[in-house]
Amino acid sequence: MEEYSLIGLFVSALISSTLLPGGSEVVLLYLATQTAEDHVVLWLVATLGNSIGGVTTWGLGWWLARRFPGKTLNEVKHKRALARIRRWGTPTLLLSWVPIIGDPLCFVAGWLKLSFFYSVLFIVIGKAARYGLLLLAV
Repeated sequence: MEEYSLIGLFVSALISSTLLPGGSEVVLLYLATQTAEDHVVLWLVATLGNSIGGVTTWGLGWWLARRFPGKTLNEVKHKRALARIRRWGTPTLLLSWVPIIGDPLCFVAGWLKLSFFYSVLFIVIGKAARYGLLLLAV
């Protein structure tokens, strides 16, 4: 049963970090308080799933920029993300976990073809910190 809980947490974290809504925080906190699962394992699984989702969104932005090079980002959320990333660079991706702005930040970073290595690094750090703080709170 425990492996299904971890799979559910991973899937929830993955979906939460793509352009689709999800509730990985609720799943994480439920598992942390209602099961005997090690918090480090929960933290790693949630971080991995959410990070893969963020990197997938980065990849989608990168792919679309290559596929449609003449297009511009016209959505308001993308314009805001574009301004932030142009100003602060890849460290902006530390905020990739923030609802509403996180997905556009990852997408725009890929669109701008920012360093894959540094993008992944900051995405993982931001998401790991968020899940770590949630687990420390319980």
